[in-house]
Amino acid sequence: MATFILQKEEPFTFLSQEAQESIPIENPLQKKEKSECHWRQKEVELRLLEEETTKRVEQAIRKQVEDSLNSEEIKHEIQRRIDEGRKRIHEEVVAQIEKEKVSALVEAQRRAEREKKEREELEKKLEEERNKAEEAQMKVAMEQQQKELERYQELERLQKEREEAMKQKQMEEQQQKQNQIKLLGKNKSRPKLSFSFGMK
Repeated sequence: MATFILQKEEPFTFLSQEAQESIPIENPLQKKEKSECHWRQKEVELRLLEEETTKRVEQAIRKQVEDSLNSEEIKHEIQRRIDEGRKRIHEEVVAQIEKEKVSALVEAQRRAEREKKEREELEKKLEEERNKAEEAQMKVAMEQQQKELERYQELERLQKEREEAMKQKQMEEQQQKQNQIKLLGKNKSRPKLSFSFGMK
């Protein structure tokens, strides 16, 4: 605990008894005025004494504080508190960094999961689109194949009809030839007729 040492003040000196007795007797009014003047002077002296005392106390406190700050014990205490403050700040910074690392890791995991889900959805959509495209291509190919088959069947039918028509025509021509041969054979077996023309 701080202790303050004040310098001893010199006591105020007033008039001696002999000097007071040598003062001539004054009337009450003069005495009252002197008394009031005396008290005013005393108040001024007391105020000056109080101010001086306050000033000396402040100086003593200041000196004691400066002495305390310059002492090894206070220096060690200040250094200890500085070290503790640095350590606390360092621990807080490390804790904050670790907290931010954890938050960043969690956010990175969430982002990776979200990107994975989006990628899977995109791949699924692309697969569906590929399947649809393949189905459409297969449908077009089958339709084209069906058209080619129908066209081939139509050509084959037309070819068959042409062959049958040609065959029928050949048969008819052959039949016609046979009929003509038969007809010519009958003509050869008939008797010859002679015609004579007389003259007048």
